[in-house]
Amino acid sequence: MDRVRNPFTPGAGSRPPLLVGRDNELDAMTVAVGRLAIGRFERSMMLKGLRGVGKTVLLNEFGRIAERNGWMHAHVEATEDIRVATAVASLSRRVLLELSLKERSKDRARRALGALRSFVKVHVPAGEGATLVIDFEPRPGRADSGELDGDLSGLFAELGETAQDAGTGVLLTVDEIQYLTRRELSALIVGLHRVSQLGLPVLLAGAGLPSLPGLAGEARSYAERLFSYVDIASLSPPDAKTALVQPAQSEGAEWTPEAIDRVLADTQGYPYFLQEFGKQAWNASDGPTIALADVEAAVVLALDDLDRGFFRARIDRTTDAERDYLKAMAALGGPGPYRSGAVSRQMGKTTTQTGPVRDSLIKRGLCYAPRHGDLAFTVPMFDGFVRRVLS
Repeated sequence: MDRVRNPFTPGAGSRPPLLVGRDNELDAMTVAVGRLAIGRFERSMMLKGLRGVGKTVLLNEFGRIAERNGWMHAHVEATEDIRVATAVASLSRRVLLELSLKERSKDRARRALGALRSFVKVHVPAGEGATLVIDFEPRPGRADSGELDGDLSGLFAELGETAQDAGTGVLLTVDEIQYLTRRELSALIVGLHRVSQLGLPVLLAGAGLPSLPGLAGEARSYAERLFSYVDIASLSPPDAKTALVQPAQSEGAEWTPEAIDRVLADTQGYPYFLQEFGKQAWNASDGPTIALADVEAAVVLALDDLDRGFFRARIDRTTDAERDYLKAMAALGGPGPYRSGAVSRQMGKTTTQTGPVRDSLIKRGLCYAPRHGDLAFTVPMFDGFVRRVLS
């Protein structure tokens, strides 16, 4: 079939041709924006799940919801290298500069930009702040004490008050939140708590690995009351089927029942894999029907593509010791979780000896601890990749 017309779009955060199975999350964000717009409290939202389930896609959709409702939206992806102060300062600068162009809020926004400049001088190292040019006089006193918790609260309050004066609100979306340090996550939570106490229209939508609630709870005990934690998992069989069938139908193609069943079995309903297998099956088919034989040919291509891209990207920077640990996990069989003690025994070592490697894999985001003493891969089907490529 025509590869140019292929409707399937595997990619990092790429919106699928049809967004299915996420209506509850989209409705919840619509309600949250609406409530805060009229001064009613609503909790910020944290999406948690494995990689490839569509968390980033949802964050982008949340941004569209905010903008449709006349709100400001700014997005950042956390990394091991970026500091929360730098990220929030960058988001705030973007929003405040836009608000400074509005007649109704320009004076208030300029005062807030002065406070932001003071915040940047104290909390953003010179190298990290190279792009944070703020041509306004510093406004000392609200966000420059040197205490990150209090200063971030002050900056969020400036942001919320300016947005409120402008008759709008602010949605901040932060991806990969698990990369924030405990101190940084604590400061972020404190800042959001303050604007909620003041009834200001500032909302956060974050996304991270399944360990996110535990990390937030360790940072601040009241985090569970401040956030709604939403599990983003694989699609149900009916939703996964719809994600395959309707995009193909829109291009005049169809799937045989046997072909659909094979894709659902091989992908386990994970959105990224549905897109990858759908793309390869489309390309393998002469059309207009995608048959089981097309899917069987596509499986080899899809797994090869995943091995060279989606999976490979996760291990390219690992050490030999980390790869040995991953191989020991996969050798235990099944997708996990695995007991840390069993992994250590598989390596012929003690948990004390393997502890630093385990911790480094968690820090890199390759693994997470669903429970004390357990470890699991953060990428679906990663155990099969490790057995295929690293064993």
